[in-house]
Formats: sequence, C-alpha cells, structure tokens
Amino acid sequence: MTSIEHNLQQVRERIAAAAARCGRAPEEITLLAVSKTKPVSAVEEAIAAGQRAFGENYVQEGVEKVTTLAAHPELQWHFIGPLQSNKSRQVAEHFGWCHTVDRQRIAQRLNDQRPAHLPPLNVLIQVNISDENSKSGIMLEALPTLAQEISALPQLRLRGLMAIPAPEQDYDRQLAVCQQMAAAFRALQQNYPDVDTLSLGMSDDMEAAIAAGSTMVRIGTAVFGARDYARTSQQ
Repeated sequence: MTSIEHNLQQVRERIAAAAARCGRAPEEITLLAVSKTKPVSAVEEAIAAGQRAFGENYVQEGVEKVTTLAAHPELQWHFIGPLQSNKSRQVAEHFGWCHTVDRQRIAQRLNDQRPAHLPPLNVLIQVNISDENSKSGIMLEALPTLAQEISALPQLRLRGLMAIPAPEQDYDRQLAVCQQMAAAFRALQQNYPDVDTLSLGMSDDMEAAIAAGSTMVRIGTAVFGARDYARTSQQ
C-alpha cells in the first residue's frame, strides 16, 4: 500500500466514524482531495486508490493537471481558490466545479466563458462565515440576492455553499459556526431544488462540519502530506 493510499484509507475511516457519531451515512459525504502544489504523480497514486474528486487552488497548476489527466474522464475537478477575473476563462473551460463564487461579475464571466459543448458549470457561493477581512466570500445577508442572480445564468448550475471558517481549536465553537452554515444551506435548498452541496470542513474541523451537515470535506495534507509552496510561485 502506498502512503497516499494509506492516508486516503485513514481519512475515509475518519469520515465514516464522524458520520456514524451523528447518525449519517458516510456515502452522504464526498471526500475532496486537495492536490494543490502536488505533482501529477501524486494525483495518479490517489486515482489508483479510488479517489475521483480533486480540488485545486491555483488556476495554472490546476489546468495543467486537468489536461495531463484528460484520459480519466471520470474525475471531478473542483476549483477551490480565490478567483481573479483574468483567470475566470480557464476555470470555465477546464473545471467542472467552482467553489469560490462571491460576486455577480465573476458569475457572469464564468457563464459567458463556459463552452457551449460542456454541461453547466457547477458553482458554490463562498460565504465569509467568520467575517474575516483576509477571506473571500459574501456575508450571509447578501446570499439571497447572489443566489438569485446565479440561478438566472444558463451556463451555471447553483449547487450550494462553501465556507472556510476561522481556525478554532474548541469543538463546540467549530460546531456553532458550522451550524450557521448548515442553516443557510437548508434555507437555500427551500428555493433552489438543485442545491445539494455544502462544502465545509478541512482536516482540523472535519468532525464538527460533518456533525452540522456538511456534504463535502476538503482534505489536503492528511492525504498528500506537507505542501511545497515553492511550486506555486509561477501562479
């Protein structure tokens, strides 16, 4: 067993245990393996171990992996990093998902740049749930307006919400923030039948996110090991 295969097995066991504790089925929770800064060979190891959904934070690096691994059409590629306007075309053309839509202008660009032969781009609205100046995302009160604007764009498919809560060691505090996101997610589902994805939880708060109702956890280091940020200098 390779180290990545072993790591994936451990993370899946952790997801299953967290789901069991709150009476959920592990199948309800997608493991998104965050492969940023990792070489294609590491992604190939994960594919061999059964992993199919991958998250990338840097546009150029992500596009290179998508195109290099084009022989694997079963893979899901998620863009999960901050998106600048000048990079939106590459995301629209190469990714299946974008987790970081937080303004109408970016949504409009992704819609207009999505190739007609591809299915609509699955998008999540990023919420700045901890109100951090350093984080992207909208405030919860702005969510209904942006959701309505996105749902009107034919080349986008609104699938749900994403958040990166502020780091917090205390489980109860983690849970309280995650429950805020889950409440917003359920409210969105009342108006938009395609909404089925709450991208919430990383290595340090995965258990709280799953307890609150997350349907997708984003795990990087626990799968691929420590990251080499020198690789991203060209991004």
